[in-house]
Amino acid sequence: MHVSLHVASSPILLEIQPEPPYSQQCTESSQTGRATGPSLRLQTVNFTESVWASGSDPDGFCYRMLSIRMELPCYCLLLLSCLQSLSAHADFFTSTGQMTDLLYTEKDLVTSLKDYIRAEESKLEQIKRWAEKLDSLTVTATQDPEGFLGHPVNAFKLMKRLNTEWGDLESLVLRDTTGGFISNLTIQRQHFPTDEDQTGAAKALIRLQDTYRLDANTISTGNLPGVKYKSHMTAEDCFELGKIAYSDADYYHTELWMAQALKQLDEGEESTLDKVTVIDYLSYAIYQQGEMERAMEYTKRLIELDPEHPRGKSNLKYFEFQLEKQKKAAEEEAPKQKEREKRETAEKKKKKKQKKSKKAFSLIPEREKYEMLCRGEGIKMTPRRQSRLFCRYYDNNRNPSLLLAPVKQQDEWDRPYIVRYLDIISDAEIERVKQLAKPRLRRATISNPITGVLETASYRISKSAWLTEYDDPMIEKINDRIEGVTGLEMDTAEELQVANYGVGGQYEPHFDFGRKDEPDAFKELGTGNRIATWLFYMSDVSAGGATVFPDVGAAVWPQKGTAVFWYNLFASGEGDYSTRHAACPVLVGNKWVSNKWIHERGQEWRRPCGLSESE
Repeated sequence: MHVSLHVASSPILLEIQPEPPYSQQCTESSQTGRATGPSLRLQTVNFTESVWASGSDPDGFCYRMLSIRMELPCYCLLLLSCLQSLSAHADFFTSTGQMTDLLYTEKDLVTSLKDYIRAEESKLEQIKRWAEKLDSLTVTATQDPEGFLGHPVNAFKLMKRLNTEWGDLESLVLRDTTGGFISNLTIQRQHFPTDEDQTGAAKALIRLQDTYRLDANTISTGNLPGVKYKSHMTAEDCFELGKIAYSDADYYHTELWMAQALKQLDEGEESTLDKVTVIDYLSYAIYQQGEMERAMEYTKRLIELDPEHPRGKSNLKYFEFQLEKQKKAAEEEAPKQKEREKRETAEKKKKKKQKKSKKAFSLIPEREKYEMLCRGEGIKMTPRRQSRLFCRYYDNNRNPSLLLAPVKQQDEWDRPYIVRYLDIISDAEIERVKQLAKPRLRRATISNPITGVLETASYRISKSAWLTEYDDPMIEKINDRIEGVTGLEMDTAEELQVANYGVGGQYEPHFDFGRKDEPDAFKELGTGNRIATWLFYMSDVSAGGATVFPDVGAAVWPQKGTAVFWYNLFASGEGDYSTRHAACPVLVGNKWVSNKWIHERGQEWRRPCGLSESE
């Protein structure tokens, strides 16, 4: 964004928008091997060919160039070019004086060779340190992979390492073609996470930050509830999160993570990241949020660190101009504001405040309710209603399969009626189901409300697989158990869906049943609407991951070996809109669930129609 201003007849060129664009910055960062800020532009030095072609070096150009730090391949080319330039003279042996010049040239070559050796040794030392660090990390991680990846920072750093840092290591090792490492890495790299994976993991951290009201420092230091493997983020990690937020024009989170990166740099953390780059992003993000004064303060600091910054001074002048303009506007508005305040009586103020408070309480947006319930806040179960919830041994009206071994049933909520069954699936069954599902896991889909076609969605972050009774006798056994407990026909139910939620995995508020405006939601199945939902919890979750019902304030927390059940439709066949629910983001841990969606067909005699819509 270029803005030309005229202050006191002096044009000010404002270059607030970081350049080059974010997408180009990422490319440049990977090419240069270092972080680039919004103000950084690559510069290419073109050497005049005539110096090399002239056959002379009157100003000692080759000699001076040898001292310039360059990439090693270029360095070697430079040395060879110097030798070619010298050989163009020929007949050096005829002049001792000229030969002495060669001695100095050779001395410089030896010095350059030693620099090359030191660079190679430094490279090997870097690789060795990397290998030792990763060896220690992978030993720890592979002892309990799911527990380790249950920490969202560990998951993010894994995506970042494989997508970015291993690529940097590949570039480093490529300078030496010996050994089979590069070919092996190149082959394996096709299976590495992509930019999309790294970005997704970063956005998951931001989502967790918002849902659970965590500050950037808490996430960066790894102080999350229930963590088993504490992990901290470097300034570069924080900077990367800020850049990803910046690429989405999410300046609020850009500010949070750039501020955290700057904080860690100010505290003395060793990093290749420079403060100027961070402050450049930070001041721009603050400016975009309308906080001109704070943006100006950071710009002043930027200029202190880099007086020659290409946009610093012009931006500072722009901020000063805008603040002065705002100040004048405020002074002109002040008398009018005072007059309005006089006309508004204290009683009106009080009523207005009360009305606003009442409105805020009664009309909390669904998103806010959802996040409150995920944090364990705002659950509206009165003691009187709580007293009506019981635990019991349940045999489903003396079902033969449950007479000798009734199941443990626990009421979770009254309206809608949600029950939990304890010890309903064994650890051995859980492991078998997971074993069958893992090779088949694919990005989870949702049913398009208009077309009924299954498709992926950004608000459902998980992978799922479908298992039938033909896959393993155990699946048939599980289906029979669900039928025995619910009394509902399983032949028309959907296959058992197994889902695993990744870092920050969630499924935002949704209905399981098709609404009236979605007549074709399950048309392809030919089994009617989803009458009920059965949900197995196949893992404990250290933090987060609850199943919440925002409309009624219910929250059901994962408990391994249990299952919850509720009806999506009234007995009349009408949808129960209070069953709108969501899967909260997994903050710490690894969430495995499996669910059975039971359909209307075949339930005519098992759950007869009611006399009214709400029965």
